[in-house]
Amino acid sequence: MFETVAIPYWGLLLIGLFAAISIGERLLFPSVRWFFRKRAERVVARVNQRLSRPIEPFKLARRYDMIQRLTYDSEVLRAVAEHAAAHGEPDEVALERARRYAREIVPSFSATAYFGIGTRAARWLGNALYRVRLGHVEQASIDGDATVVFVMNHRSNMDYVLVTYLAARASALSYAVGEWARVWPLSRLIKAMGAYFIRRKSRGELYRTVLRRYVHMATTGGVTQAVFPEGGLSLDGKIAPPKLGLLTYMVEAWAPDARDIVFVPVAINYDRVLEDRILIAANEAGSRRFKARMGVVTRFALKHLWLRLTGRFYKFGYASVSFGAPVSLKDWHARGAEDLTKSLAAEVVRRIEAVMPVLPVPAVARVMLAAKDGLTEEELAARVSALLEGVEDGHLHLPRGDLAYASTFGLRNMMSRGMLEKRDGRIYVAEGQRSAVAYYANSIAHVQRNSDDETALAEL
Repeated sequence: MFETVAIPYWGLLLIGLFAAISIGERLLFPSVRWFFRKRAERVVARVNQRLSRPIEPFKLARRYDMIQRLTYDSEVLRAVAEHAAAHGEPDEVALERARRYAREIVPSFSATAYFGIGTRAARWLGNALYRVRLGHVEQASIDGDATVVFVMNHRSNMDYVLVTYLAARASALSYAVGEWARVWPLSRLIKAMGAYFIRRKSRGELYRTVLRRYVHMATTGGVTQAVFPEGGLSLDGKIAPPKLGLLTYMVEAWAPDARDIVFVPVAINYDRVLEDRILIAANEAGSRRFKARMGVVTRFALKHLWLRLTGRFYKFGYASVSFGAPVSLKDWHARGAEDLTKSLAAEVVRRIEAVMPVLPVPAVARVMLAAKDGLTEEELAARVSALLEGVEDGHLHLPRGDLAYASTFGLRNMMSRGMLEKRDGRIYVAEGQRSAVAYYANSIAHVQRNSDDETALAEL
């Protein structure tokens, strides 16, 4: 009984490792988890004091608990049984498939990551690249108990950055992001920011049921969300017709006696979209396959880093965000619309267009498309001024506050990128650049509709 037993060193190490893990699970790990949980609660309490819409408890629930709740939801279990029967899979395999979808979708929100890292990084990056401006803000009273959904046009991946930065005082936004963000370690950061992944091309009923039930839970739980109804980046600068997927899930989750859902239109515009050449090429090719080689992206980043280090970097012009008049689902339902989701989406998109910021580059682009024989700088300035005179101040951003200087600012930016060129004292759209000019002009197409027609502009 008391004899010496010889064991190899590796066996002793394994025993010690297992003993340490066992002690950690019973004594150390619970204490560590409790410490970080209490610290997170203090961070949330401090953040909620300065937010106009405090973070809802649903958003703070443990990720594991949310995955279990979603996996064993009655509708999901019904879809699991149907999937198993349709595909000849055992119920356990189909259930594990649903659990995998739930793990993929459910975020792991961290108030520290969102407000301590995310919003600060968004503010720094936005101001480093652009002259960021908050445009028109519709003054409206929103029920404090309502679920708020920001509905935005989608021009650039910088949209996430700008809206996160500008909405930081209101609430923590939960974005729906596509497959592009499912790359480690970016995916971990995005989940910590409260975003949830969606497979835009998935047609499986089981997946759609899991996604729909999560959106139902988040919406009824009061989570402030941000969605892009276009379903992807605009390839031609226009606002694409809305896709109703996520909006349908939200509306389906609502009942007249439940908390209201308020949709806030958000319009975003830029003097320069970082991905413009990639998007324009995809549009000309008639495909959403983006040819963004890593070498090109790296050279772009290194070039602008060198310009910044040598003091020769100039910001990419203005980036502006406007907030339109909110649409209450309860009020919209009371109107008796025949197709509630479709009519609601059309109204929100109309309100996005109505508050679209008008910036110098899009204004110059709009005028140059109508100029068949080129323009002198004086003619360009006169036509830009005529175009912008009818625009409300809250929707217009002018360098130095000077209407006449707007054309000079826009012209300089476009000529530096080779979109416009000067020949014999007149300015023309450069050869092969008409689609690029149209891309920026399309972002303010509503200005042309609300003013005189294009022919009148050309006759000035």
